Amino acid sequence: MRRAYVIVILLLLGCETPRQLDIQGHRGYRGLFPENTLLGFKKALELGVNTLELDVVISKDSLVVVSHEPFMNHEIALDAFGREIEKQNETSFNLFQMAYDSIKQYDCGSRVHMRFPEQEKEKTYKPLLKEVIDMAEDISNKSVCYNIEIKSKPEFDRLFTPHLDAYVDLVVNVIVSKGVEKRTIIQSFDLRALELTKLRYPKLQLALLVDETESIEGKLSDLSFKPSIVSPYFKLLNTEIVKRLHSKGFKVIPWTVNEPSDIEQIIALNVDGIISDYPNRVIELNH
Repeated sequence: MRRAYVIVILLLLGCETPRQLDIQGHRGYRGLFPENTLLGFKKALELGVNTLELDVVISKDSLVVVSHEPFMNHEIALDAFGREIEKQNETSFNLFQMAYDSIKQYDCGSRVHMRFPEQEKEKTYKPLLKEVIDMAEDISNKSVCYNIEIKSKPEFDRLFTPHLDAYVDLVVNVIVSKGVEKRTIIQSFDLRALELTKLRYPKLQLALLVDETESIEGKLSDLSFKPSIVSPYFKLLNTEIVKRLHSKGFKVIPWTVNEPSDIEQIIALNVDGIISDYPNRVIELNH
């Protein structure tokens, strides 16, 4: 009831009304659980996130694998024999050159993460996208949304990732086969991936990712269409920028907002969602 009174007052004053915040668990729940794992996604859903944010790459046998890098990141992975992977060698563990049965042998949940020391550790593997969706649909009773990043770059083409047409088609085919396309966002930093997805699958919701070195307006102007969502690095935003983007019809969902003080400041900007490694903090601070 109190929220309704606040909204009425804001409308009378000509102010922008508070938005329902889309709380997105970054790579599942990376602050407290291994990233992009069934464990992390399960814990994020049990916490009550609205959306699972995740990344996908392609295996040698054309399966869609949930992974931030198209190789075994030395920070999170142990090899098939339980040995540490060195940073200088990590790109040699190229997922695009590995069948999924081999990828699954690597432990991506036991190694202590230097930047996330609070993570609960568990021996686990990089799951397939279809596994994540099946698990999430069961837990959430088909109410969760998905924000799926295509990790393409020109320098990755045919080396770490397939031809972009195949990459996009493989990802979207899983989404459609699972019947979750109306609850899915495709996001990317790569304008090529967004342009191709828009051309081939015009009904899908698309998000433009903007990194800390880029201009939001400049990157938007380079797209031939208007995406549903703009997802910039959170420090690129202020009140005026958010209002301007809203006035142009964009939703604004920044990444990756982790510190409580930053979360409070970003919520105050009246954004549409927050991507965070600590969705628990966002939930606690989103009064």
